[in-house]
Amino acid sequence: MKIKLFTVPNLLTLSNLLCGAFASLAALVYGSLEWAFWLIVLAAVFDFFDGFVARLLKCPSAIGVELDSLADMVSFGFAPSAVVYAMTVGGMAEGTPVWIRLVATFVCFVMAAFSALRLAKFNIDETQHTEFCGLPTPANALFFSSLGFIGVRTGLDFGGWPLLIVVVAMSWLLVSPVRMFALKFRGFGWRGNQIRYLFLLLCVAVIASLRIYAIPVIILLYILISAIRWGMQANRGGQEPAEAQAAEEHTDEEARSASDDAPKAE
Repeated sequence: MKIKLFTVPNLLTLSNLLCGAFASLAALVYGSLEWAFWLIVLAAVFDFFDGFVARLLKCPSAIGVELDSLADMVSFGFAPSAVVYAMTVGGMAEGTPVWIRLVATFVCFVMAAFSALRLAKFNIDETQHTEFCGLPTPANALFFSSLGFIGVRTGLDFGGWPLLIVVVAMSWLLVSPVRMFALKFRGFGWRGNQIRYLFLLLCVAVIASLRIYAIPVIILLYILISAIRWGMQANRGGQEPAEAQAAEEHTDEEARSASDDAPKAE
């Protein structure tokens, strides 16, 4: 069987992986959390466009799906763990006991392990074509890398044990059963897209106020809105909210078709 390795989508995916590798290097070796942040942002851009280009050129492949997960593990699993390590263990005083450093290091990189679980689950879960089960790894990576970026720019210290507690909470969210909406619009109408339009309006308001510093707030808003939506859905006995039902009516056939000929994109 002939396998094409260097297709345009695969080159974009490899660019994602390289950005994640360089982001890790920037955080661990050079201590530059600003560079780490921008490289993770660039990795997210490449991650978006590899799937988009694969569908546009009609050249999805099995190797592309596997490569995408490996790249995401580096850029959105290991890289944010490296950033958190630099913010916590990297900033500890010289006299800090070794066991404290080891515990903190373990917590930092537990997030990478949970990211791997999240990506593996995503690859085999056929219910995640139109929404996500658990926090997407790119959102998690952008949250922590933006905290490092903001800390450098403003002088605020987001490190220490409170950050490690947040790491534990976000690691759980990665593999949690919480259903989180995807920003996949089906047409421009209001019906079926209510939650997405609401989220975008809130994002515009937050960005207008905080600019680049809005990223962690936006991620938290995404988690909060998704959790409220999921809770409402659970209270209805497992039935989907009206907006989700409306979207499903229009997209069931399209989603089934897409699953046959195109890779999913987290």
